[in-house]
Amino acid sequence: MPVYVQHEILRRIPDVFNAEALWQAPGLSLFSRRPLLRDLLERSPREHRGRAATRCFSHITLALPQEEVDDDYHLSRGARARDLAQSLTSLHQKDFADLLGGEQVRYDVIGTDTLGAGEVEVRFGHAVYLPAPDEKVLYNVSLSRDSAVWHPVCPIYPAQRLVLLGAAGSDASHPSAHWPFGPDATLLILNDGADTPPVVQMRPKEGYSCSYDARSGYYVIRTLPEVAGGTRLLLKVSRSASAPARSHAAGAALPPASAPASASAAQPRPAVWQDRQNGLSMRDSDAGSVKAQHRPVNADVTAIPVQHKPELASSEGDATYAPTSAQRVSLVALALPRLSRYRETGTQALALPFNRKMALAPSADAVISFIVNSNDELYAASAEGRERISAPATFAPVDGTSIALLPAPAAMAERYCALLGLARPLSAAAPAGARFNFGRNSAVLAGLRILGEARFLQRAGGACAGVERIGLSRDAFSFEATPRGFLIGRLSTTQALYHLDDKLAWVANIESASTDAPYLLPRGHHLVAGPYVLRFDA
Repeated sequence: MPVYVQHEILRRIPDVFNAEALWQAPGLSLFSRRPLLRDLLERSPREHRGRAATRCFSHITLALPQEEVDDDYHLSRGARARDLAQSLTSLHQKDFADLLGGEQVRYDVIGTDTLGAGEVEVRFGHAVYLPAPDEKVLYNVSLSRDSAVWHPVCPIYPAQRLVLLGAAGSDASHPSAHWPFGPDATLLILNDGADTPPVVQMRPKEGYSCSYDARSGYYVIRTLPEVAGGTRLLLKVSRSASAPARSHAAGAALPPASAPASASAAQPRPAVWQDRQNGLSMRDSDAGSVKAQHRPVNADVTAIPVQHKPELASSEGDATYAPTSAQRVSLVALALPRLSRYRETGTQALALPFNRKMALAPSADAVISFIVNSNDELYAASAEGRERISAPATFAPVDGTSIALLPAPAAMAERYCALLGLARPLSAAAPAGARFNFGRNSAVLAGLRILGEARFLQRAGGACAGVERIGLSRDAFSFEATPRGFLIGRLSTTQALYHLDDKLAWVANIESASTDAPYLLPRGHHLVAGPYVLRFDA
């Protein structure tokens, strides 16, 4: 593996702001036991032919002790750091003028708490890039472990070719404290310009899998072999708002998906092959089997399904089957209320914790929680931290399942912040032939009322309450299954009911509906009552 970043620490520097003290030791460098910046650049050229250097690196980052940088800023507004960068730029241009190849020399001076007195950290190499003063950001790179909380890592600029991510303290160009893998693992991002999607690779390649999830818009990196509970990292390379627009031809370009191993693996193999010439089944004839082994690749064959006719037991030969009722009511999403409407009740926050199975669970078992505060702001919280979110968004804190956050329809936005789709909807049979009530006092469909416990709604003084108390009446509505759909009747004059179609798009506010003049809800459509989004299937 090539060395993408040269990382060295210069020690025993009497004055870390003295450019000459950092650039070259007095006397002959041959007898110097402490290689300084000029020696490092000579020993590690960017390009060489044989032993002769043909190009040198021109972008260098210097890290000084944070206390020294702070004192310089307090006393002289950072003048000593600027003078250091300018002096080193002049020395660099003077000593390596014939190896620059027309490139600009750029130095950046920063502070770090990891260095002691008299120490200076130097980074340069293929993956070290310093932007021009007027250069706009092309991509922003961020990491996450659960897709809820994202940690910014670094920007990528249009002229920046390589980016190397790794653990804190490693030789990466952008070390991250949130790196979950070991110090020997690194992630390489190749940027070929605004019209080409970035290429992401893990090193060493044999230890990790890296794939792009086009639906979620991020890369998924896992350790190999993949096992349940293995280490996973999510990488998002998002295009900056200030980035130049893609050309028309590349406007819809996406990171390429991995191709199947072979063309034959991508197509299912028919169960039985029959030769057109002699009509013999390749499964039933030995001669046909021999022909199958020597058949040309493009032979004209036809797949014929095997006829399987199960024998009925004598006791089942004249049995009569009656269809069972398919009428069901499912809880498919939770409607997150605007708590600002209930400030006078002392309501402060709504917290919904989900476990690894994406079911509501105690906070101690949660891998992700969704929070609404009293200002109607949405947050996602996990062991990685807490981050402000907005709809639409998708979260996949564990492999194999996800939770979707959908914006509330405009007609419902006065009451609701968003709709939180459940990864595993809950269903219950809807009794047929009678009218039933739904509400806080109703036992019908009680298994779907998962927010009735007094632990999700946080109130002033540390008290908790059930979310149902916000927006769901004791007797909210009645429903009756019919061949045409479900007949909905409002039981409380203050109960807000909303009709959504099968795609959760708004249809109507159910203003006038009673037991005598019910509202017809088509099969497969949804009804929003309080914090519940219910789908009625008949």
